[in-house]
Amino acid sequence: MQEAKNTQRALVRIGFDGRVYKQFRGPEAEARFRNESRVLEYLEARKCPFVPRLLDANPQTLEIVTSSCGARVQHITEERVKEIFAELEKYGVRHDDPFLRNITYRASDGNFCVIDFEFAEIIGAPASLQRDPPPASGQHIAQRLIWSGTTHPGKFRPNNEDQFLAMLLDKQGIRYLGKTGQASLEKSDFIFAVSDGMGGERSGEFASRIAMEKITLQLPKQFGLGEERFSAYSNDILVDLFKSIHADMLKLGRYDENCRNMGATLTLAWFRRGRVYFGHIGDTRLYHLPAEGGIKQVTEDHTHVGWLHRSGELNERQARTHPRKNVLAQALGAGHRYLVPQVGVLDYSVGDRFVLCSDG
Repeated sequence: MQEAKNTQRALVRIGFDGRVYKQFRGPEAEARFRNESRVLEYLEARKCPFVPRLLDANPQTLEIVTSSCGARVQHITEERVKEIFAELEKYGVRHDDPFLRNITYRASDGNFCVIDFEFAEIIGAPASLQRDPPPASGQHIAQRLIWSGTTHPGKFRPNNEDQFLAMLLDKQGIRYLGKTGQASLEKSDFIFAVSDGMGGERSGEFASRIAMEKITLQLPKQFGLGEERFSAYSNDILVDLFKSIHADMLKLGRYDENCRNMGATLTLAWFRRGRVYFGHIGDTRLYHLPAEGGIKQVTEDHTHVGWLHRSGELNERQARTHPRKNVLAQALGAGHRYLVPQVGVLDYSVGDRFVLCSDG
């Protein structure tokens, strides 16, 4: 069998006969397995011709087997995409992610095919056919967000290798935010990021700029994801972003002598529906300051000294004064072969504060 996808959420393999083997894993794997099985059985009973057939479902291994759904489609018009998902609703199912990424082309019968129903909804069905309700967070979600940011080259360098990004996402697209401001969280997402470039001359400044530009190109595509799907796949979305930036920097370094060994740190916070989804590599940091008091460093410094501190071999004072405290074990680009970004999610409440910063 050929491996088609291997993420924290699912392992998907394609058999030589075209059958698709999908094993659910990670958070809420059992609920997602049950929902996709339920929806596919429902669509088969309704004789929907453009979805895969459920051939087997194993509740012990959380694996489903479906008929061939063809190959992914690279391009069709937006109007045609809307028509396909509107047709699906006529069969009683509303897809949570009605976009091109969930449409394939099945050459055997010349039909477009809709896939991936783990968060789909059976419209107007009795409770026994509905998906399991998501767990309640119990958090009082803030309605407005206030931000402030700045960067400065310092006293010794003519150029500034630090970059910060403040960006709003909504149905109209993206908007870059000023250094200070406030806005409603009700219908918008907010992304904030800091990056510290490295590499000498001006390549460090260029590296941090590449990281920020890649965020603005790649992440807005995920805004339209349904809430459950976004929560389920947020780690994969952020890991893919970091790996994509890393690959671009390594490639540029191979072809441009001035960019060889350039690199950057990156810490990112995505505010969405009462949660902060974060991704991080290097020694820029994310702090959480709860409304009730205290401060917590959310991210871990990807340095050897940081590892010694976390393992208890150095205390905080020793780590701060260590001569190699700024030597990175992981960063974007910079000749690093492997990259394991830290990703995660935090709930927040009214009055909480977050700080993203470089090492100065």
